[in-house]
Amino acid sequence: MLKLLVSPASPFARKARVLIREAGRTAEVEEVQVSTSALATDASILPHNPTGRIPVLIRDDGPAVIDSRVICRFLDARFGSNLYPEARIWEVLTLEALADGLLDSALSMAYETRLRPEEKRFPDWMDAQWGKVSQGLDAIEDRWMAHLAGPIDMGHLGLACALGYLDFRHGPRNWRDGRPKLTAWDERMAARPSLSATKPA
Repeated sequence: MLKLLVSPASPFARKARVLIREAGRTAEVEEVQVSTSALATDASILPHNPTGRIPVLIRDDGPAVIDSRVICRFLDARFGSNLYPEARIWEVLTLEALADGLLDSALSMAYETRLRPEEKRFPDWMDAQWGKVSQGLDAIEDRWMAHLAGPIDMGHLGLACALGYLDFRHGPRNWRDGRPKLTAWDERMAARPSLSATKPA
């Protein structure tokens, strides 16, 4: 059986967890919760990923698979879930990368407030990172809604996980303000069983 090292709060781990549920293959992957952070790595991760990051997919027939995008491609190929359809692969990969870029900025903001002592926090850094998030969301609102209206793919799922993380860690910033189309799309996506079952906590 495959083992997926995860944290309930990790949006990158959530992407893989959502894919597994969309594919209907939860019986084939054991989710193992680990307690890890940017300052303290869970020792159980290191034999499989020396950077200490999650998610990590442990398999019996080869080395562990790391990085959420690689893990999702691996699982999609293994399950035949077609969440990376070849006919629009570059759009899917680009949207997934854009969603991951939003998460990179949002995570760095969370680290700044949750891990750094208050007197050492850098407000200009926070504002700059949120600016990147806002620019990305505006681009999606303006240019990606036609794609998001199409069949579900990993770009959709990655973006839904990113928006869920913005709600989880940065709710007061209200990413929905001025983005009615993306807001309506997110409401529909959040109701999917795969996403409601993996809501961050």
